[in-house]
Amino acid sequence: MAKCDFCGKAIVFGNNVSHSHRRSNRTWKPNVKRVKAIVAGSPKRVNACTRCLRSGKVTRAV
Repeated sequence: MAKCDFCGKAIVFGNNVSHSHRRSNRTWKPNVKRVKAIVAGSPKRVNACTRCLRSGKVTRAV
């Protein structure tokens, strides 16, 4: 599932709008990676978006 376990960022729905203004459904998916991180003192596999990884909200387990 494309949802960050830390910030809750998930899929967003909207419309593609063509030049002739016809609309079709589309989705925006967050850039979510499955990483091994330290959660509550022990390493665990979690889904984290790249913004949380980059900002330091997630402590990676080596």
